[in-house]
Amino acid sequence: MERIIDCFRFPSPNPHVLLSMVTYWAGGLKVKGMLAEPAAEGNYDGFLYLRGGIKNVGMVRPARIAQFAAEGFIVFAPFYRGNRGGEGNEDFAGEDREDAFSGFELLESHPRVTDRVHVFGFSRGGVMALLTALEKENTASLVTWGGVSDMILTYEERKDLRRMMKRVIGSSPYKQEELYTWRTPLYELERLKAPILIIHGLKDENVSPEHAYRLEKRLKQVEHPAETWYFGQYDHYFPPAVNRKLVADLCGWMKKQRL
Repeated sequence: MERIIDCFRFPSPNPHVLLSMVTYWAGGLKVKGMLAEPAAEGNYDGFLYLRGGIKNVGMVRPARIAQFAAEGFIVFAPFYRGNRGGEGNEDFAGEDREDAFSGFELLESHPRVTDRVHVFGFSRGGVMALLTALEKENTASLVTWGGVSDMILTYEERKDLRRMMKRVIGSSPYKQEELYTWRTPLYELERLKAPILIIHGLKDENVSPEHAYRLEKRLKQVEHPAETWYFGQYDHYFPPAVNRKLVADLCGWMKKQRL
């Protein structure tokens, strides 16, 4: 695991999962993240968990990545640059996409990871996951849950985020559209190789279902098969029992996929 600079154990909420805080190289910066590994011996598929939000909003939760590791994956979740003592600054699916790319490579080099690495993105992490799967053509499978697919649409829909987006990205899409189209993977999906699953709550007001619909539509245009799980009764956050079942179901879906 040549990308890792430093690694130390972190208290785990699950006795069957080992957690570690990791410092790793990404785009020439020292970035932080969390690694979750099944305690039982053996090799497992890799699972890159790409969080939503920005800064402390939507930060990686140990219990969440332990939940995925308990399903039989070695999970790595970048905090993204500038967080928890990491160098640099997040720029909302800009250069910080390198944190995801390097996280994928970290898993590839892990001695207990098989030759399969899956990519998962929640909320803002959806666009990060799409960008990663486009960059890493050997991505075993891709899941986007309540995921952003169009950054201009995010700017238009989330008036409460506009100030932050202009500050972090550098402008509005009305003045510098290219800053937003570069962050929008919809325009490059003909290069996508990985099987994809789209999960979305149709009452979601944080990331509207239109993001899922646009992604599904573009995938059809480029004749890339996609599976969709839409839930008419839920919003951005699913009830705990439903969430647990969905985690098990999507992990089962991932394990069945073949490029």
